[in-house]
Amino acid sequence: MKNVIRIAIVDPTDSSRSTLKHLLLGIDSVWLEAECSNYEYFADVAMQTQPDIALVSLDADPDKALELIGRVSQDLPTCNTLVVSSSQEGSLILKAMRNGAKEFLNFPLNLEDFLAALDRIQLSSGGRPGDAPAKASQVVTVSGVSGGVGCTSLAINLACVLAQDQRNNVAIIDLDLALGDADVWLDIIPDYTIQDVAENIGRLDYALLKRSLTKHDCGAFLLPRPVHMDLSPSFSPDELRRVIALLRATFTHLVIDISKSYTPLDIAAMEASDSILLTTQLDLPCLRNVVRLLQFYDQQEALADKVKVVVNRLGLQDTQISLNKALETIGRDVFWQVPNDYATMVESRNNGVPLLTYAPKAKLTREIERLANALDVNGDSTEVEVDDSKANRKSLFSIFGGAK
Repeated sequence: MKNVIRIAIVDPTDSSRSTLKHLLLGIDSVWLEAECSNYEYFADVAMQTQPDIALVSLDADPDKALELIGRVSQDLPTCNTLVVSSSQEGSLILKAMRNGAKEFLNFPLNLEDFLAALDRIQLSSGGRPGDAPAKASQVVTVSGVSGGVGCTSLAINLACVLAQDQRNNVAIIDLDLALGDADVWLDIIPDYTIQDVAENIGRLDYALLKRSLTKHDCGAFLLPRPVHMDLSPSFSPDELRRVIALLRATFTHLVIDISKSYTPLDIAAMEASDSILLTTQLDLPCLRNVVRLLQFYDQQEALADKVKVVVNRLGLQDTQISLNKALETIGRDVFWQVPNDYATMVESRNNGVPLLTYAPKAKLTREIERLANALDVNGDSTEVEVDDSKANRKSLFSIFGGAK
């Protein structure tokens, strides 16, 4: 929670309030706690929501706004007041500061000026410059090249491993709105789903969000897919980004299991992530899709540098394509290799128990633990290197032409 600033705004003018709101919603380190269109009601709103900053626009009625600034400063000393106005009259600025305003900015707001003001407020409150917008948390999205490659198993067990560190707070989002089964993997019956969070996005706060999550014994929290299938999700990518931003401010790690449809919601989740684990198996259909998806990612500026190829179920069967052949095909390093232990994984899933509990000493479990360490923002990752001398990559279907 230390990495987000909760702001409540008051502006009786709809157009300028909308402009302020749009600016705030575009900043990951800011959470819009409340908005108000009436000076008289704002003090009560601030007392109820306890924001870090009250953003007050003076232009609609400077006298009432100045009176409000004084009241908020007196009744809510932990809330810093930031004032915006299209007027730069010296006497108005002086009155606002005397009434308790910490900053006075010109409207329309410039993003750099606003972020600098947040830094100054953070510093005056005992923090360090840059603390507010800092991102200490990490978002990892697990995507798949097709169904059945083990995305959910990887996402669930990765989150459970991360949750074993007492310094971590871990949450999982099941974004496969149609066929997601993260709750089955963890054997929990949730009270709320991502649908409930989306329907309350306008009044979502920390307390409501925490109540919407279900905690597993391993320590990880789950936000599952909706109970009923709906082909038309009732929330937008922007609303999903707001949910992710708040989770990111609340948890140290967020693991997202997306669908295989690559919907606008899936793309929004990946854009908000630090890492995208593109999960595949070493068979022809999967490797064909790896090539297609990597081409797609490379065309997306917000995604290209985040993608890490993970080979799952390595050694699944004797007829599996070799790793060297796969590297030649996809023309990309493999970030991690997860060995096959299908029997253990199936038993773990059917019992609703994560691998860390069901088979803590299994090679599969240990490899997922190492993957979790490699993904740590402070850790060093190891990748399987491809021989750069092989400049002429073979085509996908030439795999069948050589020995494994």
